[in-house]
Amino acid sequence: MRFKTVLIIFTLFLSSTLVIPSAQATTKGWRYWGYFQAAPGKTAWTAAMTGPAVDVADGSVEGWSFVFSSDDIPSKAPSIKPSFKSICAKTPADNDTKRIGLVIDFGSTVYAPKGDKVNKTIATCVRVAKESLGIDVLAQVAKIRASKSGLICGINGFPSKECGVEIPTPTALKSKK
Repeated sequence: MRFKTVLIIFTLFLSSTLVIPSAQATTKGWRYWGYFQAAPGKTAWTAAMTGPAVDVADGSVEGWSFVFSSDDIPSKAPSIKPSFKSICAKTPADNDTKRIGLVIDFGSTVYAPKGDKVNKTIATCVRVAKESLGIDVLAQVAKIRASKSGLICGINGFPSKECGVEIPTPTALKSKK
């Protein structure tokens, strides 16, 4: 039953990312939670195009970053590098669980929704059951708000209400391009 539920959420998440229309790069974009991964031994983030209903290996690092982007590939990886050795240094291995590093970066006040406070970045080691998926890792540490389609809308109450909305490109970001 759990596998079926996860498969449905994954399918809905993937289809929701495919129906978001591309925004004009210079005038509009989307703010949403971007999902990143680093496989065991890797020290660079890779944008995850599959959604969090996937298996994650012991020794990997999961990353979430609230981003502003003009397309469906997240524009900014979490600010903390995905170093499993430093994130999980104090968490000993065992035979019954797997250890996953987790980084949650709440983004910038430049594109945060009005009235929402940007939380401090979280970097922690999570111990989960061997069969756990990426969403299970996140749920061990944070409260998750998702849309009916499975898109992650909020993590620990941020943003408080919206879910993947299109907004004008913030002025502070236009000057950097």
